[in-house]
Amino acid sequence: MNNQFTFEGKQKRVLIGMMILGLVCMALSFFDNAVPHHSRFWTNYLHNAVFFTGIAFTSMFIMTASIVAQAGWFTVFKRLWEAYTQFLIVGLLLMLVVAAGLWGDLHSIYIWANETIVASDSLLQGKVRFLNEYWYTFGTIIIVGVWFFFAKRIRSLSMQEDTSETADFAIHQKIKVYAAIFLPIAAFSSAVIIWLWTMSIDPHWYSTMYAWYTTASWFVSALALTILTLIYLKSKGYFTDVTDEHLHDLGKYMFAFTIFWAYLWFSQFMLIWYANFGEETIYFKLRRDEYPVLFYGNLLMNFFLPFLILMRNDSKRKYGVLTFASLLLLFGHWWDFFYMIKPGVYKEVMHAAGSHAEHVGYVAGFSIPGLLELGTFIGFLGFFMYLTFNQLTKASLKAERDPYYLESVHHHV
Repeated sequence: MNNQFTFEGKQKRVLIGMMILGLVCMALSFFDNAVPHHSRFWTNYLHNAVFFTGIAFTSMFIMTASIVAQAGWFTVFKRLWEAYTQFLIVGLLLMLVVAAGLWGDLHSIYIWANETIVASDSLLQGKVRFLNEYWYTFGTIIIVGVWFFFAKRIRSLSMQEDTSETADFAIHQKIKVYAAIFLPIAAFSSAVIIWLWTMSIDPHWYSTMYAWYTTASWFVSALALTILTLIYLKSKGYFTDVTDEHLHDLGKYMFAFTIFWAYLWFSQFMLIWYANFGEETIYFKLRRDEYPVLFYGNLLMNFFLPFLILMRNDSKRKYGVLTFASLLLLFGHWWDFFYMIKPGVYKEVMHAAGSHAEHVGYVAGFSIPGLLELGTFIGFLGFFMYLTFNQLTKASLKAERDPYYLESVHHHV
């Protein structure tokens, strides 16, 4: 029953409504020029494009790591992760808009693209071989394009299994080969993408742990959205083979990587604080001193509250508690990317405009997320889920010909 997902008209209307809200909020933010060069619009766009592309990427990473490890427990809902990964081609197009903005001098998100500033900055001159429009554009095309190639190929092979008369290990072996090739490529290339897309916003600062930290934030976000989507679809009669056992494991996974994220946050902060080198401390000093709500709110939403909620074993089997924790973490890690992007852009744009104040009081869209930021987030979420639901209609929700399907059905912890 309900092996085939039906994208209902009501669901489409709700998601399209979310997208329209997002477009309206983006349009309004474009005309807010309190920070020069339409920076509120461009940072909102970058923030959400990076966040949701990262969810698609880490869904691919989790799935391929599970395949290589010969894990079977996730097979009953693997169609959902496969659907998430198909957003990568959309993410590529979204990020090419940011790249086009670099070439056309349409935004000032990255000061390393300003030749006048670079000419008078010896540190940026030393990074110009990597931080340039060519690397940003063609690096994004090649890396995200490769990610999508593997996502498309693995999904295609997975759907081929549905037409097999028996559980076909030959097809699954091909999937495993593609997954094994993807993992090292993803591990190295994701760091390059993260350096380009987000760390280079603060080009005078660097951290060897930043790529790990950002990926962990994507990882928790992907798990939170997976749990929320599965609980919703189960309420509609789909994914009937997904039981409390599977959701319990997803909850444990989310709990574990919440702690891992906090470990990376603390390790990065502690090492930089202890060493006390000026070129390293600028990142945290700016955010702690000038953006305390962002700084401490990040820790509250992404570690302290979810740690207390998810620490109990039974909390990961209660749909209400698990839904609340997942909503908190999805929003919390969206907040985390706001924290990574907004202060750096505001500081550099205002300095370029001749202002030496890093932060003066409340600045709409930069101090904390405002209504336009929340509306843009809702719009991108609606877009992501619309594409996900559309992908779910293209294959059976039950990958019954997968060799590990029965193992997953009888999964017990």
